[in-house]
Amino acid sequence: MAKLAPTVDRNALPEERQQRILARLRSEGRVVAAELAEAFEVSEDSIRRDLRELAAQGLCKRVYGGALLPAVTVTPLKQRRTEHPLRKQALARKAVSLVKPGQTLLIDAGTTNAAIAAVLPIGAGLTVITNAPHIAQLLLDREGFEVLLIGGRVVASIGGAIGAQAVEQVKRMRADLCFPGACAIDAAHGLWGFDSEETLFKRAMIDASDETVVVATDDKLGAVAAHQVAELARVQHLVVEHSADRATRAAFAAHGVMVHRAEAVSG
Repeated sequence: MAKLAPTVDRNALPEERQQRILARLRSEGRVVAAELAEAFEVSEDSIRRDLRELAAQGLCKRVYGGALLPAVTVTPLKQRRTEHPLRKQALARKAVSLVKPGQTLLIDAGTTNAAIAAVLPIGAGLTVITNAPHIAQLLLDREGFEVLLIGGRVVASIGGAIGAQAVEQVKRMRADLCFPGACAIDAAHGLWGFDSEETLFKRAMIDASDETVVVATDDKLGAVAAHQVAELARVQHLVVEHSADRATRAAFAAHGVMVHRAEAVSG
């Protein structure tokens, strides 16, 4: 990792310093306490206190000598369907603003992607390819969409089909936009998934599409998971919540990703 340039701001408040540390962490994936102490011209004890406070908020994972990005945890699908509906609806509205009439969309399983399907414009001549029976049925109930359902082994915890059969079907298709479910995404290493087979399916979606749109709640930004889906260069658009901090948005934008910020919500 490149050495941090001195900040020449030893009078920065702890909260300001922590935000800068967090931006560095989300950009590089790791930070070293000794290097941070030199850069901010403060003691390593002060940096360790900063890292402890960031870790207490779930924003980093402390390790010997520094900190790493946190790993997101898997929440059961049934629970995710009831979590933060207004936030997901705001993300969905912003994501759908990227869709043009007549396009073919590849939509992965997931509760945020279901919110996207629920607000796709009727009468726009859209074709939707999905591995999620719930999303397919949602669109059939709304009418006005051409729906293609990817088959194969449906995993209850994912809510969609994955595995070799699903991957082979996607490889024979072509889409204008794809919306892979985001388990985690960070500016240094790109998009991550929890399950190895699910990761292969998401990767096939990206390979079969002209552009990739990742829609991520705040907890998935700057986090990592077990399996890398794709490097950030394969992601053209990132849709984030209104509450996503400026440093995080800037870290993704610096890598050429178009960052779209959803409207603020009260819940």
